[in-house]
Amino acid sequence: MADSKKKLFTEFPPVTTEDWMKKVTADLKGADYDKKLVWKTNEGFSVKPMYRAEDIEGMVQTDSLPGQFPYIRGTKNSNKWYVRQDIDVENIVDANAKALDILNKGIDSLGFVISRDDVSAENIAALLNGIHPEIVELNFKTCAKASVKLATILADYFQSQKLDVSKIFGSINFDPIGRELARGKDFENATQAYADIIDAVKALPKFRVVGVNAVYLNNAGAYSYQELGLALAWGNEVLAQVKETGLTIDVIAKKIKFNFGVGSNYFMEIAKFRAARLLWANIVLAYKPECYKACNNNQPDNLCRCSAKMYAHAETSEFNMTVFDAHVNLLRSQTEAMSAALAGVDSLTVLTFDSAYKESDDISERIARNQQLLLKEEAHFDKIVDPSAGSYYIENLTAAISQQAWELFLDIEEKGGFLAAVKSGYVAEIINKSGTARRAAVSARKEILLGSNQYPNFNETAAAKIEADFAADSCGCSSPKANTLDFTRASSEFEALRLATEKAAKRPKAFMLTIGNLNMRLARAQFSCNFLACAGYEVVDNLGFETVAAGVEAAKAAGADIIVLCSSDDEYATFAPDAKAAIGDSAILIVAGAPACADELKAQGITEFINVRTNVLGTLTAYSKQLGLLK
Repeated sequence: MADSKKKLFTEFPPVTTEDWMKKVTADLKGADYDKKLVWKTNEGFSVKPMYRAEDIEGMVQTDSLPGQFPYIRGTKNSNKWYVRQDIDVENIVDANAKALDILNKGIDSLGFVISRDDVSAENIAALLNGIHPEIVELNFKTCAKASVKLATILADYFQSQKLDVSKIFGSINFDPIGRELARGKDFENATQAYADIIDAVKALPKFRVVGVNAVYLNNAGAYSYQELGLALAWGNEVLAQVKETGLTIDVIAKKIKFNFGVGSNYFMEIAKFRAARLLWANIVLAYKPECYKACNNNQPDNLCRCSAKMYAHAETSEFNMTVFDAHVNLLRSQTEAMSAALAGVDSLTVLTFDSAYKESDDISERIARNQQLLLKEEAHFDKIVDPSAGSYYIENLTAAISQQAWELFLDIEEKGGFLAAVKSGYVAEIINKSGTARRAAVSARKEILLGSNQYPNFNETAAAKIEADFAADSCGCSSPKANTLDFTRASSEFEALRLATEKAAKRPKAFMLTIGNLNMRLARAQFSCNFLACAGYEVVDNLGFETVAAGVEAAKAAGADIIVLCSSDDEYATFAPDAKAAIGDSAILIVAGAPACADELKAQGITEFINVRTNVLGTLTAYSKQLGLLK
């Protein structure tokens, strides 16, 4: 019987990093290692093609355990998270009935979005009728000006029900700073309001009432390090402000809840949450919060390390949601949910796949719930804490994003803190710049949105399914001001282009004139169909034509508005001028590829070329204008 304690592969000699690099260098055959194999992230750091044990030597997290300061591996020794679903409260009785229904379908965290006019003791009692606060996480969001009133009502309600307040957990998303950042609405005397709402729930030790809504940054297109760095500055702003009212840091920190977005950069998002806990723990401890009770977590200096635990809720991103081919949103939100779950978030909301264009329905809500339940009940993601610990790659990502986020945090602090940076417009400026850059990357297919800028559903229409003003803000406060975040989704410009095609009296037709080299013409026809269908044009593919004249004749017979010449680079010098002569001004002639003879062809009036380096959105927009679909 084999020795079960014997290590595998001991008969093979160890391979050093130097040996690996010699082999890599030889295989590159003179190519530059950094340019060929090292990936430069949007966060500004480099990712190597391989990592080894030596790359994590000396990292603080390698000696950390789940539930231990600085909590990089989690604030608890389990990976339980709450499955959350939000309910827009339009009718109190209906909202209560829906809450009771979904609690029987796997939800254990409820989020109620309630208007300020409905905030009353009677309505809250009716809304929570039949719900057991000791076993269900309860979260609320209302107008910032009604949040303190809501907190008082909830505290009174829970105590009147003779409940064990030590078991009641949940939150109120009171966030005057986020209100200004997202909508440009000032909030007078926010510091005192923070203190008031914290005081209102002093009888509820596990109820958090201050929201740090970094999800706004995520939905505006922020890069991961920006969302993290600004979230830290945001939380620190709250600590510094409220401390001035006389409340202690240990009390304030335990009332803050971080609401993050989670994007589709799978490993980066895992690293983001791990780094978030590490950095926040160190920020809180820097204030030296004192511990006033016997606790195993306050040694050796009697500081309250429990208050340094970040409570993180995650919500799948709105930025990369699409209207067209909307079921692909399920793929994106599923990987996002996986990142959040593996990273050890405390609660998670998976947005419905149709949230970009309509109110959710029973089917889309059921799917969103089940996306999390599958991770728990079938994939058992809740059974192992921080499974990425020790991964050379993820540990290095965690360290790198920590550094980048910390540098941004320090930059914000040098500018006077997060609130000052919000009021000056600096936060909105840098995030909107990132959002613009990411949309530009989508335009050029450097960032792929399946179904929108790559591999679209050729014959899909969407105008009929889009509900007007379904996400309009109905808070009732004053009009927005400048210096706010731009929440334009990554796919919005492609969608506008395609909807313009859909509304046109005649759908443009793009005809593939395939000729010459079999492999090249088929490959380029497939590329071109995919390219032009992103604008909603009808595409007509063909197996091939014997002559250019035959192809042009067939295109004219089909009523083509665009004719795409698909052949090999060597043959374009002959085929393209013949096609131009035969087509004249009756259609737009496009050459698929980037042939060496392009300059010669341009001199002959053949100016349109599409290839992998072409900006898809800009090119299609120009064609749509030429065809009269856009002004």
